[in-house]
Parts: sequence; C-alpha cells; structure tokens
Amino acid sequence: MSSPRMPALFLGHGSPMNVLEDNRYTHTWQQLGQTLPRPKAIVAISAHWYTQGTAVTAMAQPRTLHDFGGFPQALFDKRYPAPGSPALAQHVQSLLAPVAVHADTGEWGLDHGTWGVLIKMYPEADIPVVQLSIDATRDAAYHFALGRKLAALRDEGVMLVASGNVVHNLRTVRWQDEAEPYPWALSFDQFVRENLSAQEEPHPLIAYRQHQDAALSNPSPEHFLPLLYVLGSRIGDEPVTVPVDGITLGSISMLSVQVG
Repeated sequence: MSSPRMPALFLGHGSPMNVLEDNRYTHTWQQLGQTLPRPKAIVAISAHWYTQGTAVTAMAQPRTLHDFGGFPQALFDKRYPAPGSPALAQHVQSLLAPVAVHADTGEWGLDHGTWGVLIKMYPEADIPVVQLSIDATRDAAYHFALGRKLAALRDEGVMLVASGNVVHNLRTVRWQDEAEPYPWALSFDQFVRENLSAQEEPHPLIAYRQHQDAALSNPSPEHFLPLLYVLGSRIGDEPVTVPVDGITLGSISMLSVQVG
C-alpha cells in the first residue's frame, strides 16, 4: 500500500523560548504533529543553516545544536535525539543533482530552527530527520526550484518541514510578547498571505524583495527563503492553508503555512 502524500510545512519559529513555552503557536505545532499523517522521515530546511553552497546532514545520529545565547539553562539542557538517515541524505543529493550537495557527517546537526519546532510536533524524537542547508550565494528563484525537486519526497512518505519567519527584523524588536506590530510588518505579512496560493509563473513571492516593506521586514533573506522550498514543493493545485499567524515582539511574523 502506498503512503499518503505528505504535506509540506513552513513553520514560523520565532524565539527559541518557544521550546519551553506553551502558547498558541506551539499548540498549533503540537496539533499538526498529532493530526497529520505520520511521516517515515523528515527533510528540514532551517533559516539557521545558511551556508556557501548546499549541504545535507548525512550522519546517523545528528547532535542537538544550541546555536543561540543569553537564554535560560533549561533551554540549553534540552536535547532532541532524533536519528539521522544517511540513505535519505544520499537520496536528497540525487534528487537535487546536478546541484552539488555536500554530505555533512559531523560539522552540523539539528539547529534550533529544526528541533525547536519538531520537539513540539514529535516529542518522542523517533522520526529520522535530515537537514538541508540554504545556499546564501543563490537567488530566491533557485531556492523555489530546489523545492520543486524535493516535491517527489512527499509521495515517498517524507515530510518537508521548513522553518523561518516571513517577517524577521531583530533590530526593531519590541521586547514584549504582545507589543503592537509595526505597520510595515503587518503589511508584508498580509502580502505573503495573499500570494501563498498563486499559481502564475514565476511565483509572485520569488520577487518578494520588490514589495515596499520587504527591506524592513527581511533585512537579510535567510528567514524568508525556507518558505520558498515549501511553496516550490506544491503539486498541482493542492490547497495552501495557514494553520496559525500573528506577529510577536512587533517585528517577528509567526505565520505558518501548510501545502497539501
């Protein structure tokens, strides 16, 4: 019996403190883990592995990376001991050919953009996870195209889980959770929402930097680009839905997107 086609998810991950907290965003991630078809494996794309060239974790036991500072010890004590999958890493390399994908066997692991959301979705850490890096040298269209190539995994029981924030400006953060969102943050978040289901070529969100509020909303691109992998993996006219949305700290969008 064939596996059901797996959804593809983009999760707005926000602060690492979401690992320790219970809020409407973490509840949504938990609910997704409980209600979606259970994947055989996960390919994760995180804003926090932003590299020269493309790499994939290819170790059997990826380590939990605490790639942040200034947070409580309880956060550093958390581990997410999900197994890796060298075989899946090799499959990702073949799917993305002729792009040269480096097999990382020890330098990286699972960073907080990945395990910080998966620890809520799949707290047992019993689903193999492979993480793909984001090539900082390439444009938005390139990342969308890689998502297209990864779409085949979804019919093999593999879930794509990308993690970032479509509005991510740390320099303008207001350090109260319920701080009033900046008008430009609301404007850009709404622009993204309105274009999620677009089917024209090229996809309008590839040209996101042309939006008047893009420069303030994304001073650098790494938190936005993971969304393009998920939109690129859409097959036909699959539904695109928003499990949760909201802006925290004034300038961090927590928009999450589900394809399929």
